[in-house]
Amino acid sequence: MATHWAPASWRAHEARQLPDYPDPAALAAAEQRIAGFPPLVFAGEARALTAELARVAEGRGFLLQGGDCAESFAEFHPNTIRDTFRVLLQMAVVLTYASKLPVVKVGRMAGQFAKPRSAPLEEQDGVALPSYRGDNVNDIAFTPEARRPDPERMIRGYNQSAATLNLLRAFAQGGYATLQQVHAWTLDFMGRSPWAERYQLLADRIGDALDFMAACGLNPETVPQLKGTNFYTSHEGLLLPYEQAMTRQDSLTGDWYDTSAHMIWIGDRTRFEGSAHVEFVRGIGNPIGIKVGPSLAPDTLLRLLDQIDPARQPGRITLITRYGHDAIEQGLPPLVRAVKREGRPVVWSCDPMHGNVVKAANGYKTRPFERILAEVRGFFAVHRAEGTHGGGIHIEMTGQNVTECTGGAVAITDEGLAARYHTHCDPRLNAHQALELAFLVADMINAEMRERERHAA
Repeated sequence: MATHWAPASWRAHEARQLPDYPDPAALAAAEQRIAGFPPLVFAGEARALTAELARVAEGRGFLLQGGDCAESFAEFHPNTIRDTFRVLLQMAVVLTYASKLPVVKVGRMAGQFAKPRSAPLEEQDGVALPSYRGDNVNDIAFTPEARRPDPERMIRGYNQSAATLNLLRAFAQGGYATLQQVHAWTLDFMGRSPWAERYQLLADRIGDALDFMAACGLNPETVPQLKGTNFYTSHEGLLLPYEQAMTRQDSLTGDWYDTSAHMIWIGDRTRFEGSAHVEFVRGIGNPIGIKVGPSLAPDTLLRLLDQIDPARQPGRITLITRYGHDAIEQGLPPLVRAVKREGRPVVWSCDPMHGNVVKAANGYKTRPFERILAEVRGFFAVHRAEGTHGGGIHIEMTGQNVTECTGGAVAITDEGLAARYHTHCDPRLNAHQALELAFLVADMINAEMRERERHAA
């Protein structure tokens, strides 16, 4: 795809947010082993995702991207994977039913093990140790041994990703994701919350429609779309030695693909001009996400797009906005206008999580649900005003019954955060809050579509 590019060409550029491995020989050995492992995903799957995202960019679909802030080795369990998958299915059904648009489902799963940090060192009680950078780099325990970057952890991350993908594929195509199971996706602990009840009413309507279709001879055996769903994986392509080792040349096209996930994104801290991460992603055929926010000027964004997507391929680029609830309506329009003016076929997706972190009175890091919702509202308001398509949401969430984000219909308070605060890194929406957000986003999509129809009339 890219001229004068190779999987290792990023090494000649400035690489930030990479760990300082104490044993370069051990790192090289781990990279060589991983380079000989089978791919986790295939080039054809990545191309299929690009095609689906192209329809989103045209306003004919919606992107739902969600999952853990950082996957962990300690919490690896099939039930955890299943429950997050279930909530994403519920959210997708809500969004599809309300908007009448196909929903592209992408998990922050099966590889989201590396995290950027604001400082290379963390200090506790006068002791400074390397910051925790995710389980495929080091351990969260605050000891010198645990915080030492260990390249063998990349191999463990690969194996966990492979097992997670195996289960996700079985859920997506093995009958669990059929719409006939729409009632079974509700998690037991959700009880009779207002949004769970609204979901059950929606599921009843879908069930009635499926019964009618079955009477007409339309069932999962005759309509394959009813039998399963496409589900893709994504993570931040932060740990470049691992990403390079997972990059393979497609035998059909000759293009290079990062086979660690279907979609790779680069973050706010690594998308600067001259970045090693930008150099890496410009040469792979995967769909690419770029986090954009207050620090990114329109001209800089256009230069980034020239580097990463010179062919202007629909579905290639997803711009993931992260501003904060009080900054998005002022900060986003200049970027939207510049991209629209240049005719760039991008997907616009809203990350309402990272700009809305606060510290509660009891010291817990949290994200108030009302701020998350306010940023999503602002995102759709901008796109309605600019005549563009607000095409997705990107959220950190879990199917576990955690108490990490305050507010929502379940009304988690600052005092209630301590009850089930389990995150390895950033606070996540729980199943109640994620489903509530899906219903509210569906209403916003409908408002956007009515506005577009009004202008087209």
